[in-house]
Amino acid sequence: MKYLPLDQQLFIKNRQRFTAKMQPQSIAIFNSNDELPSNGDALYAFKQNSDLYWLTGIEQEDTMVILYPDNPDPKYREVLVLVRPNEQKEKWDGRRHRKEEAQQISGISTIVWLDTLDALLQQWIHEAQHIYLNTNENNRKASLVPVRDYRYAQELRMRYPLHNYLRTAPILKALRAVKTPEEIKVIQQAIDITEKTFRRLLQFIRPGVWEHEIHAEILHEFLRNRATGEAYSSIIASGDRARTLHYIANNQECKEGELILMDFGAAYGGYNADLTRTVPVSGKFTARQREVYDACLHLHMYAKSILKPGINIAKYHEMVGQEAGKQFVQIGLLTEADIKNQDPESPAYRKYLYHGISHHLGVDVHDLAPSFQRPLEEGAVLTVEPGIYIAEEQIGIRIENNIWVTANGNIDLMKNIPITADEIEALMKAAG
Repeated sequence: MKYLPLDQQLFIKNRQRFTAKMQPQSIAIFNSNDELPSNGDALYAFKQNSDLYWLTGIEQEDTMVILYPDNPDPKYREVLVLVRPNEQKEKWDGRRHRKEEAQQISGISTIVWLDTLDALLQQWIHEAQHIYLNTNENNRKASLVPVRDYRYAQELRMRYPLHNYLRTAPILKALRAVKTPEEIKVIQQAIDITEKTFRRLLQFIRPGVWEHEIHAEILHEFLRNRATGEAYSSIIASGDRARTLHYIANNQECKEGELILMDFGAAYGGYNADLTRTVPVSGKFTARQREVYDACLHLHMYAKSILKPGINIAKYHEMVGQEAGKQFVQIGLLTEADIKNQDPESPAYRKYLYHGISHHLGVDVHDLAPSFQRPLEEGAVLTVEPGIYIAEEQIGIRIENNIWVTANGNIDLMKNIPITADEIEALMKAAG
């Protein structure tokens, strides 16, 4: 790992929070992700299962964590399972965790090797009544690939058909949506790296620069600050390409008079930042660009003002949409008649703002969270990212910060990152 060691209390607390929600006489089993082949004899870079990481901090493949709070033997109430280090394999693929190292990262005392697990696990399962198994129940999931979690669930059901099987996902959706202070600290580190990167970009952007060159600056600044890398594929979209929400080609020249939308975030310590800023390639907004930018910033500030415990995200999106309609009338995109005669199922503002305003953020960029119909809880971290996309003017603007919901409202974790048109112009002018 590139990042500095994290406080193991982050993972200890996460396990305590999870086991407190388990039924009596239950065992919970979590698996790491698969190593996935790409082409030839190559593998894609390994990405740990988010739930296993949230519980342990271990990023190594072929890892398991087993939680059995009522195990008669206290030694085995939480167990970390690792692949046994192999000297010959390590010459090719690098060092694997020793027990002491894994204990230091996770705070789990009992480490067993994967090749010794079966006999132990059989005994524990025979003594337990319920088995919690993990599956990816993120509401945005589209892939139907039969990953390890699902294969493992089938295997256990074959071996132990008379146990009561339970899902970890309902517990994790509630818990992972509420960040601990230790988690906020790591998210803030990812955000601070992202801020340094944005400030660097304001000194670099000018007419004639290519999108991929800006992307290269992002990667450089991330890695030199110990980020694992990108939280997601960076979007560097100049001109009309900014209207494509997930534009990642990043292969065009940035031209005088254009705006450039940059959506990027650092990954640090298993947690993510998610920033979007839109800046003028030349360093100065035109009058119309500033008018649209200020309307988008107004929506951003309005959304932040109503994001607090008790509101549900569905209602929140509706309220921001109503405010967007008012703003779009003011800047000449809609008329009062458009608003009056709109279809409630397809509001008029959707022509110019066709995505949601917020999503949960954490170990995953689109983090695991309860239904948008549930009241928002204190401790959640969400993005706030309204946009305005005007095909007729070839303009795309989005402004995004990461917000921590607190008892008294919220805290903008990106409050130090320049956001107003004046701030952006001043910093770009100072860079020459």
